[in-house]
Amino acid sequence: MPIDKSELRRVLGHFATGVTIITTCDEEGRPFGLTANAVSSVSLVPPLILVCVDKKADTYPYFERSNVFTVNILADTQEAISRKFATSGIDKFEGLGYSKSSLGCAVLHDAVGHIDCRIVQTHDAGDHTIYVGEVQEADAGDLPPLLFYRGGYRKLAP
Repeated sequence: MPIDKSELRRVLGHFATGVTIITTCDEEGRPFGLTANAVSSVSLVPPLILVCVDKKADTYPYFERSNVFTVNILADTQEAISRKFATSGIDKFEGLGYSKSSLGCAVLHDAVGHIDCRIVQTHDAGDHTIYVGEVQEADAGDLPPLLFYRGGYRKLAP
């Protein structure tokens, strides 16, 4: 019998992850995004990463239509932005500074970095879809990252 989902969540909570905002856009270029920590490197040659998107997320339909996404790696000062993008039914970009990547996705100002991808594979995975993206461009700075561990936001110790 499979493990209970609350027990799995508790155990996986012991695995510290980075916090990201994954953005995409609609046909008219309007930005959409969500908070995620299910992001992973897949391959260096070709350059591939994956993101997992909840099928119930209000932004879910836009990933399939746009065929592109950008992973914004959040800085330790951006917890409020992470919380905002984890909320449904609001304009997540209101009052937020961002520019558009060459693929048309939002690149958040003051983030640690971003990874711009074109979707090359899609995999059904229970209540999520796994999107594998080929990295088109990426950039990062030296800001400290925002982390998630045991159900809460954390910062690296100085």
